[in-house]
Parts: sequence; C-alpha cells; structure tokens
Amino acid sequence: MRTTQLYAPTLRQTPAEAEVVSHQLMLRAGMIRKVAGGIYTYLPLAWRTLKKIEQITREEMDAAGGQEIMMPIIQPGELWEESGRWGAYGDEMMRIKDRHDREFCLGPTHEEMITSLVRDEVKSYKQLPLMLYQIQDKFRDERRPRFGLMRGREFIMKDLYSFDKDEAGMLESYQKMFDAYTKIFTRCGLKFRPVEADNGAIGGAHSHEFTVLAESGESNIVYCESCDYAASDEKAELKPIEAQAEAAQELKKVSTPDAHTIELLCKCLNVPVEKTIKAVAFQTETNEVVLAFVRGDHEVNETKVQNAVGALELRMADDDAIIAVGGCPGFMSPIGIKKGTKILVDNTAMNICNAVSGANEKDVHYTGVNPKRDFTDVEVLDIRLVQKGDPCPHCGKPLEMTRGIEAGQVFTLGTKYSEAMHATFLDENGKEKPFVMGCYGIGVSRTMAAAIEQNNDKDGIIWPRAIAPFEAVIVPINAKVPEQLEAGEKLYDELKASGVDVLLDDRKERAGVKFKDADLIGYPVRITVSPKTVEENTVEVRIRRTGETVVCEKEKVKETVLKMLEEL
Repeated sequence: MRTTQLYAPTLRQTPAEAEVVSHQLMLRAGMIRKVAGGIYTYLPLAWRTLKKIEQITREEMDAAGGQEIMMPIIQPGELWEESGRWGAYGDEMMRIKDRHDREFCLGPTHEEMITSLVRDEVKSYKQLPLMLYQIQDKFRDERRPRFGLMRGREFIMKDLYSFDKDEAGMLESYQKMFDAYTKIFTRCGLKFRPVEADNGAIGGAHSHEFTVLAESGESNIVYCESCDYAASDEKAELKPIEAQAEAAQELKKVSTPDAHTIELLCKCLNVPVEKTIKAVAFQTETNEVVLAFVRGDHEVNETKVQNAVGALELRMADDDAIIAVGGCPGFMSPIGIKKGTKILVDNTAMNICNAVSGANEKDVHYTGVNPKRDFTDVEVLDIRLVQKGDPCPHCGKPLEMTRGIEAGQVFTLGTKYSEAMHATFLDENGKEKPFVMGCYGIGVSRTMAAAIEQNNDKDGIIWPRAIAPFEAVIVPINAKVPEQLEAGEKLYDELKASGVDVLLDDRKERAGVKFKDADLIGYPVRITVSPKTVEENTVEVRIRRTGETVVCEKEKVKETVLKMLEEL
C-alpha cells in the first residue's frame, strides 16, 4: 500500500464534537467519519485494525472449541416474547415493523436467536458441549450516544454462546472462555484486568468484565495488591464496617432548619459524617418505592439495590411518591415509614451507634439513633458503593481503585433462556432437560477505541504492534527526488517480502507533514530515507512508542525492523 492510494483524510484541528481522546484521534487520523449520532463509517485504517482484532479473536475462539456462524441482524419480536424480554429490554432496543405489520428488532444481543437455533437442531446430550459464535454488528438505541465508538448505537461485537448438559459443563466452558479472553487481550498488546462484574439485563450468576486500564475509562474498578481480587465498583462485595461500641442514647427529635443534605446536617449539629445516615429514594418500573439507607460518607450502589429488589430499572423517586409512603424529601428515615414499603439498610449503617438520621418531618432529624434498636421491617444487606481504601473482601487489605474501559464480558446464563424458550435435550437416561448456557462478548470496535485511550500522547496514537493498521511506514523525505523514492521502493518491497505490514509514504509533501501524519496515525516503526542516508547508504529507523532512533545500513534494515517489531 502507498499513501498516494490510501484513503486516510487526516485533520489538523480536533472536531468540536469529539470529547474523548479516542474519538478525537480517530477523526483526526482519518479512521472514522460520523454518519449520525452514535453511527460511524470505518475508513481503511480503522478497518485494517478492526480486522486484526477480529482475527486474533477468531483464532482464540476456534482454539477454545468455538465454531463460527452468522446470524441475522434483524430478529423477529416473537422470539423475544418467548424469553419475556420484548417488553422488558427497554428503549435501547431498536424496534421496527415490516410491511405486513410484524414486529422485529435490530439485534442488541442474540440470546433468543441462538437459543431458537439450537432448540430446533440439538436433541441429545451426545451433541454437547456446543459453542457457537459470530462477529457482527449490534444496535442499541442509546439515549445519549457519545464518546465516539465508546458508546455508539451501532457497533461490532463478537458473541459466543455455550450449551452444556449441566452446570459443571457450563463452568468448564466459562473457564475456557475466560482463558481465551485473557489470551486475546494479551495478544492485542493491552494492559487489562478481568474483574468480577454484575450481569445486568443478560441474567445469570457469574460474570467477569475484561477491563482495559485507562484513566479516561468510564468504569471504576477496585483491586487488591495483596491478592488476586478485582471487581467493578458495581459488583464489589463489601463486609460491614464495625462501629465503636457506646452506651445507647435516647432517641430524640431535634430542629435542623434547612439541613437537607449531609454536609449541612453535619454543620448544623456539629457531628462527624460517620455518625450520619443518608437516604436515597427510588421507584421501580412498576412505580414501587424503594428506600435505601447508607452511612453519610458512603454512596448508594444503585446496581446492588436493583438486584436486591429484582427491578428491571430504577429511577429517582418523585416527592409525591416519597410523601405517600410517609417520608419527607431531604429528611428521611426508616422510622415511621408506611408498613410494606421496601426499605434497604446497608450493613455498615446498621452498625452505627447513636447516629443522626431524618425524622420524616421537614427541618427535623433524630439524634440517638441506634439502627439495630430503632429500625424495624428493614432488609439489611450490602448496598453501598466501594471506595478506595475499603478492606478487600478476600484478604482484608486496603483496596486500590483505578479506571478502565469494559471491552469484553463473560456470563453464565444457566437455564434462564432455555427454560423460557423450552429448549431441551435428552440426557443419558432419556430425560428431557434444559440446556445450561453461557454468553461471552467482546466489543471489537470498542476494543479499538480502548486501545487508543490507553496508548496515546500529545502527537497522536501509539498502536500496539499486533493491531496497528500498518506495522511500519517508510518516509522518503522528498519523494520528488528519484534516488530517495527508489530507495524507499526497494525497502518497501524487501520488508513486504519479509512479512512486514508496511506502508510507503510516496506523497510529494513536505517532510514535516509526513512525520506529523505518521505520529498522528501511530505506526509502530518509521523508516526515514533522506539525502544524507542515500549518500551514506543508510536509513533512520524510529520507534513510535519510545522515540528511540537508530541509523543502520540499508542491508541491515530488514533485520533491524524485524527485531524492533518483535520487541514491541
């Protein structure tokens, strides 16, 4: 490939719409172009990287026993009705009707489709285990698509589904995929962590997210440096923090004018934040009110609350709903709430002695609150969001926190879909049983964006070699000079014959323009042919990541470049 033939329209200015580094650099490097909100065209450089990520993924899926198929993007609504998710999935599902007024969706995921396929074809335990996967477009109608490929409406995904005869087989398939994902992200040259995660709307009991570490990431993950524990902040398990024992005080109401926040309350009563109890009120999709209480310096983990009550979604409760159950916005407490209301209290908050909480009256709080004595008809469980320094649930050492980008996730599904859709097989005894399933996804286009978020500097992208659009670029300083262009052509042919994925920048542009484009696009190695090197029969070879530059004889360029690439 020659740059004069390459469609890669680079930009000098960053488009105003681009908020995160990967979006900015992919637009500037001529890799993507926006079609509509959250929908992009991939240009040749991006497509080359995507194909490399796909190929690595495909090789590891095949090695783990996966078989590739291709399912339709468009899915009939009746399959989703069978699983019970047609009405439950939410507005992210892009629903359409055909000319016969039949309902379809553009697939956000393919559990229903694959379950239907296997249900109709696989009848015996002798045909199991079975692992089928595809690499294909998905559609999710995000309310606010943003961050380029990080949160788009159309994206490329690899999804594999496992079918086993029992839970032991499912866990074996899960481990195979866990190991395969570790190999995939390692081969892509990324720094990542597999972390315990919440299954969300997919269902199932076990899940790990494969998170690419990046300060710009949208996910918080915690990890322990003393053991192998790591989890997303949504999933992290927390043991209750014990409070110092004190003689129980009398429960009293006190006037607290305008103290409707924890900060104002602490100032008003001159109490430490650890002695306060915070309230957050939610409503479910059925408008049921759920009240959640945590210690004043902690935050409510909405995912844990949603899982605890079995809700499909939660939203902040409106004032009228809070008042209807006996609460008072800004001054809430479990004390005095209408019987039958769902009340969750974090186990750490439950341990506080002589705390301060709302009194369900405007401008009034309780002092001397001892939750174990005063809170009745409540459910006590872990509902708080993890913080840096919290004790590790496995070894007790302080947890560290970093940010990352979810690029892949593995789930155990169990029999959620097979039971709902009556997908069964005959076991060794001729008994009909539902398939035990797993689901394993990698965001291919998201992985490309995550790689850029992790690997960049002020000049542009720094690609890991394995997924770079080209491994090396040859830059004749002045392509108008025949000797320089001929030297570049000769090196191009030699490296290409040696298996290097190389590009020749044969444009008749200034050297500065070519160098800027090479750094912006992020080719791992740049080979420069200049008047001096032509005269001395040498070339300059530079590593993009480190800036290290060596001058070597032309006869040793192949050897030098191959060695550099091997070390990247």
